[in-house]
Amino acid sequence: MSFSSQVKAELLRVRPEKSCCMLSELSALTQTCASLRLSGGGRVKVVYETENPALAKRIFLLLKRRMEITPQLEFNRHQRLGGRRLSILTVPENDSMPLLVALRMIQQSEGGVVYKGVPRTALSRRCCRAAFVRASFLGAGSVTSPDQEYHLEFTAPGARAEALQKMLEKSGIHASVTVRRGDEIVYIRRGDDVVSCLALMGAHSALMEMENIRIRRDGRNQANRARNCDEANLKKQLSAGDRQARAIVAYSLRHSLGALPGELQELGRLRMLHPEASLEELGQMLQKPVGKSGVNHRMRRLMAILTEDETHDGDVNDDQASIGFIGDHAAQQDAD
Repeated sequence: MSFSSQVKAELLRVRPEKSCCMLSELSALTQTCASLRLSGGGRVKVVYETENPALAKRIFLLLKRRMEITPQLEFNRHQRLGGRRLSILTVPENDSMPLLVALRMIQQSEGGVVYKGVPRTALSRRCCRAAFVRASFLGAGSVTSPDQEYHLEFTAPGARAEALQKMLEKSGIHASVTVRRGDEIVYIRRGDDVVSCLALMGAHSALMEMENIRIRRDGRNQANRARNCDEANLKKQLSAGDRQARAIVAYSLRHSLGALPGELQELGRLRMLHPEASLEELGQMLQKPVGKSGVNHRMRRLMAILTEDETHDGDVNDDQASIGFIGDHAAQQDAD
């Protein structure tokens, strides 16, 4: 079972007790799972369709308890959905219009204007906002497993997207709206906001599971950062040690380490033998061990001497090359 299915299974066990919350849930479920079937003469039927039998049962009980409506229940195999069974709830004609009016989906007027809206209580009361968001998720929502990423979304066409976003914002949850395949999608991307949305809907077990996954992810990320940092430091250390060892070997080939002060001679020989060792490790190898700062001070003195000697040798070589060039030129003039 996917994480999204687990969340929906938990939310289906949450029972709204207040009349206003039942109306909010019915409003969201009607807008996400229902369609209108015209019978002519201004007569309509509200028909709910869902692949989830538990959700069909919830809609049936809400209609029965809140609106005193007993819908007709039937099942059908949907060929376009791979033969999956659909639960179909049909509200009788004489009950459909009062239902739509109560849900603020039809405004009673001479023109019989149809519009999509939500009960006022869903925008003002926290309990009703929670019920509306919960039902919106049950009808047309999904959440990605936190092992992969933080993403919770609702399919909310038309004006319902703005209303749903406003409800989430009132509950302190940042949500954005985008368009995908012609439908408005209200989505939440930040981990803290996804957790807050799960808490608002009442999915407390899923919330705890997500928090545990977040803790494990954060632990892995910290471990990875620490390992990457250690690897970078080790590469830097090996590069510096190898560079120092090569400079010391080049100096010893030109001269002799015996001309250096005793503590620098010892450090230079240790560095040639152990280019991979850290300064702290080199300090412990000395006859009279010293700390990291002491080794660093000596190494800087040693490298300064080697750099100065290399620069001096380069200047001498340039002078010798110039003298050789002048001598060759004079010899050529004598030959002429």
